Amino acid sequence: MDLHLEDFRREYTQGGLERDDLADNPLEQFDRWMQQTITSGIPDPNAMTIATVDASGQPSQRIVLLKHLDAKGFVFYTNLNSRKAQELKQNPKISLHFPWYLLERQVKVCGVAEQLSATEVIKYFVSRPRDSQLGAWASQQSRPISSRAILMQQFESMKNKFAKGEIPVPDFWGGFRVKPHQIEFWQGGAARLHDRFQYNLQENGVWEIQRLEP
Repeated sequence: MDLHLEDFRREYTQGGLERDDLADNPLEQFDRWMQQTITSGIPDPNAMTIATVDASGQPSQRIVLLKHLDAKGFVFYTNLNSRKAQELKQNPKISLHFPWYLLERQVKVCGVAEQLSATEVIKYFVSRPRDSQLGAWASQQSRPISSRAILMQQFESMKNKFAKGEIPVPDFWGGFRVKPHQIEFWQGGAARLHDRFQYNLQENGVWEIQRLEP
């Protein structure tokens, strides 16, 4: 097998990043970049890779959607029996990655995940489309299943079960807020001389900013 992957290369020329361009708070800077990403029209601007680690030290990654951002951190939702949720219960350290390739940008977040309150979970769950609510009930996320047909049978079963009235929040469904202590902003540069700035949270609550070599 030879895909000649070494032949795929291009220059990154959309623009640089300077210290004066950055907000003092990385969550404010992230909000700026997210707004620009949304405006650009690229698909799934809130898609992010999240990395967790199991009890043996094996990292695992998957793509989920960022559903909320505030001064306290980054929020996503999941089945609490899923692999990622179980790994976070054992080790709450987590990394997020936003791959905005079309803008020649990426953002990496390192932090600690805390489970959301029931109030926050209910508020979001009732805002979801009905089929998404049913899907949460139908799937035992991360569990082996022999065919898609069985999954669809489970979905139809939940559809019939909750045919009338509102769909309750499953007791196995919830979410996490990632409280960051390190955030890196990466902007592609010509000749692979990319611009990288890393924010590190200090004990006094102030964010320190440093440029990293590419």
